[in-house]
Amino acid sequence: LETPNLDRMIRTGVHFRNAFVTTSLCSPSRASILSGQYVHAHRVMNNSTPLTPGLFTFPEVLQKQGYKTGFVGKWHMGDNYPYRPEDRGFNEVYRHGGGGVGQTPDVWDNSYFDGGYFHNGKIVKAKGFCTDVFVQQANKFIRKNVKAKKPFFAYICTNAPHGPLHCPQKYIDMYKGQSGRIASFFGMITNIDDNVGKTRALLKKLGVHDDTIFIFTTDNGT
Repeated sequence: LETPNLDRMIRTGVHFRNAFVTTSLCSPSRASILSGQYVHAHRVMNNSTPLTPGLFTFPEVLQKQGYKTGFVGKWHMGDNYPYRPEDRGFNEVYRHGGGGVGQTPDVWDNSYFDGGYFHNGKIVKAKGFCTDVFVQQANKFIRKNVKAKKPFFAYICTNAPHGPLHCPQKYIDMYKGQSGRIASFFGMITNIDDNVGKTRALLKKLGVHDDTIFIFTTDNGT
């Protein structure tokens, strides 16, 4: 599995090798990341429970300190007011609906390629593979705030690797010795790695790399 940028992060940063979540479901884990609380405290118990009303999130703390906060990708903690990311501490939001592209709360007949996404509440069309689109949007947010000399928090939540297992063909071709599903799964991860590299390179180009905390983690599992 080719992940040179993440491998470089491990060599040059801090690597937490042993981590635990109190549930192996997406929404409860994400609520824990945002609130710093265990599942039984924040009460998001499963994937159909939205983010608890009144629960304080750390993006809200950052906003109060003058940070611009941006969210892209998979939210999966409520698609309606008052549960959306724009209601819970984020100035800029670019996301798909539900827990995955094409699920019921998402844009009708959505796809990993050339999909439609919610940008600050309005549906917009995009060109390209979903992970690339999300990271491009996040990097646009970073550029804008560095130019404005604003401290920023970019929360980049890729929906990949996640079924359905689709990714650009060039990444599948890297794993020709694997079965089709495994090649696509590995390809999705290598695509994420490329986007990690692009984002870190952008931070260096903008001159803010050494003043930026860069965390790579998952909500749970692989």
